[in-house]
Amino acid sequence: MSRYIGPRARINRRFAQSIFTPGNAEERKPYIPGMHGPRLHRKVSEYAAGLIEKQKARFMYGMSEKQFRLAFSRAKNRKGVTGELFLQLLELRLDNVVYSLGLTKSRAAARQFVTHGHILVNGKKLNIPSYTCSIGDVIEVANKSHSRQLAVNNIEMTRFRNVPMWLEFNSTLMKGSVNRVPERGEITPDLNEQLIVEFYSR
Repeated sequence: MSRYIGPRARINRRFAQSIFTPGNAEERKPYIPGMHGPRLHRKVSEYAAGLIEKQKARFMYGMSEKQFRLAFSRAKNRKGVTGELFLQLLELRLDNVVYSLGLTKSRAAARQFVTHGHILVNGKKLNIPSYTCSIGDVIEVANKSHSRQLAVNNIEMTRFRNVPMWLEFNSTLMKGSVNRVPERGEITPDLNEQLIVEFYSR
């Protein structure tokens, strides 16, 4: 299954939260989409709860099913708490780091920013959004007028969004770095990673 490119409002409504940036108040209704949505109250099984959480995370980070499963396998094969390791791998994806630095207004935009060659990692152009950043990696905007202008516009739009403590960013130089691996408390609280672990452990 490829990554989702359909209507984003529908996904926000399905999970009753802003998986993607909300576009209007309709997305905030506390029931599922459709004319019968307000009257439907379904009991969620353990399997369904895990599936919902998995899909929520997959949509949030803009990954295909294959990419998501591979990332989970990598986390499972490492020493430590699988769920936390998994979320850390998602956070350390290059597209997410670019988004977290405030260089784009969404993760989808960050993916495009990377694939279009606007980003350098450790001084070299890298157009792979799924690249896993490491501690010490330096992420910067390419020294091209078009890239720089896009970044300036984006930084202006995201100036009220705080850069996570595990990252460092210099808006003047348009350069950031990964200082450390994010702790669980620094990753979105809207995900229950244990449900995802249990889903894949069935």
